[in-house]
Amino acid sequence: MKKVQRFTGIIEKENEGYVSICPELDIASQGDTVEEARNNLIEALELFFETADTSEVKQRLKKHSLFITPIEVAVG
Repeated sequence: MKKVQRFTGIIEKENEGYVSICPELDIASQGDTVEEARNNLIEALELFFETADTSEVKQRLKKHSLFITPIEVAVG
């Protein structure tokens, strides 16, 4: 059985489609819909883990410290 690991997926509308990125591993994909962009990112990540050397995975994961937090900014 394969191990499951959780990563961040960010999906953003761009022109007529959507771009998806996993910032922890610096891997991106795209799709015509949010769901397609999400599924394509998952596929790209799975392919990365199937083909990448263990040292490359470790190097990419060490490079990023990701913090997601709400912020408040005075405007107007």
